[in-house]
Amino acid sequence: MKVGIISDTHGYIHPELCNFFQNCDEIWHAGDIGRIEVLEELQYIAPVVRAVYGNCDDWDIRDYTQENQVFNCEGFRVAMTHIAGNGNYYTDNALKLIQTEKPTIFIGGHSHILKVMNDQKHHLMFINPGSAARFGHHTRLTFLRLDINGTQLSNLEIYDEEK
Repeated sequence: MKVGIISDTHGYIHPELCNFFQNCDEIWHAGDIGRIEVLEELQYIAPVVRAVYGNCDDWDIRDYTQENQVFNCEGFRVAMTHIAGNGNYYTDNALKLIQTEKPTIFIGGHSHILKVMNDQKHHLMFINPGSAARFGHHTRLTFLRLDINGTQLSNLEIYDEEK
């Protein structure tokens, strides 16, 4: 399964999203979507099967999404929340989610900083796709895709451009 992972769009659909996610089976959005039309537009590229709301999202988005998502994908247990921490430090909510659900992939957003790391302490892969928004404190526009096959992650590809 090829999965596109994005966060912190803040209402913006990057012109390269369609090309970058075109062969994805699913898109996962880690919050701060910005407007419900972002999810609707992403659906034209690939099914947005998983999405969580962020601290900037309004009630329309919160009615359509959840604060946390926990699910199985291939041989992985996946947990996703918006405000997660950075892989070395986790928020209280994120740490509780990790301890309760024991994910092998943990996805967060909020920082606007791309980070993919193996967290050996919690036995998981931490993923923050950064931000695809035009505004914010970040200097790079980023999102990513990867293949999940059984219990193996492969072909991690990052879209990265200067803002």
